[in-house]
Amino acid sequence: MPLSLHAAFVPSCRQIIAGCLNVLAKAEAAGIGDLAEQKLAPDMLPLAFQVQSVAAHSAGAIAAVRAGQFSPGGGLAMPAPDYASFRAMLSDADAALAAVTEAEMEGFIGGTTAFVFRDRRMPFKSEDFLLSFSQPNFYFHATILYAIFRNKGLPLGKMDYMSRPRIAT
Repeated sequence: MPLSLHAAFVPSCRQIIAGCLNVLAKAEAAGIGDLAEQKLAPDMLPLAFQVQSVAAHSAGAIAAVRAGQFSPGGGLAMPAPDYASFRAMLSDADAALAAVTEAEMEGFIGGTTAFVFRDRRMPFKSEDFLLSFSQPNFYFHATILYAIFRNKGLPLGKMDYMSRPRIAT
């Protein structure tokens, strides 16, 4: 049986969002503050941008495919730099992903979605937008979120990032 677009995108996004929520919980419990200033490197965007991008390239990407267009930020406002806002944004993204059906996702195949930024327009087949643009961006920003806290000395391991794999039972 071929892998559906839903199976290739949604469960993995939900798994990694759970990992991001776990990392945030550990960071909050450890008392890591001043979230507005947390970056991995001086020339990188701050933690709030990483959280926004995780949400934008998961649930926001699905919304973009529905609309036929995606712009940076995925139409999401930048969250306030606090744990409650970060949790809310990621939990909302997870809930939106949970509501997406396989039938709807299969209906996206063959459609078109454009990435639009200022005067730049990149046309994609919708499935290619999800799998070759949003999915790599999603993993990048989730990894940066993890790395920011790991770099601050928070004791994290790979399973904190990965969360719960979908093992055979």
